Amino acid sequence: MIIKINGQEIAAYPAAFLVTTLDLDDGETSVRTADGILNRDRIAVKRKIEMSFGGLEWDKVSAILQSIQDEFFEVYYPDPMTGGYEAKTFYAGDRPATIAIAKGDTIIWEGLKLSLIER
Repeated sequence: MIIKINGQEIAAYPAAFLVTTLDLDDGETSVRTADGILNRDRIAVKRKIEMSFGGLEWDKVSAILQSIQDEFFEVYYPDPMTGGYEAKTFYAGDRPATIAIAKGDTIIWEGLKLSLIER
């Protein structure tokens, strides 16, 4: 599996990788009729990528977080719906990381999670 952000392969590979295909909120014209049939006005179909990582050294966590610090960035990833690799523009949601081990100047971060949402 290959994952790139802004053309650069990521610093470490995730322990878990989840791609969700999202229907954006329906427009105001989406309604159910009296007989229960939905007349739908889908605005767009987008992707959400969630990744989580095991223990990573500080430099790798930093490199991953710095790669997604811009307002928008390109992600190259395997897409289950298209059956191939895609390059799309994303932005970052929450990015929690917990210190697992701290010894001297060495810190291992455990459980870095990324939530990337297609623009």
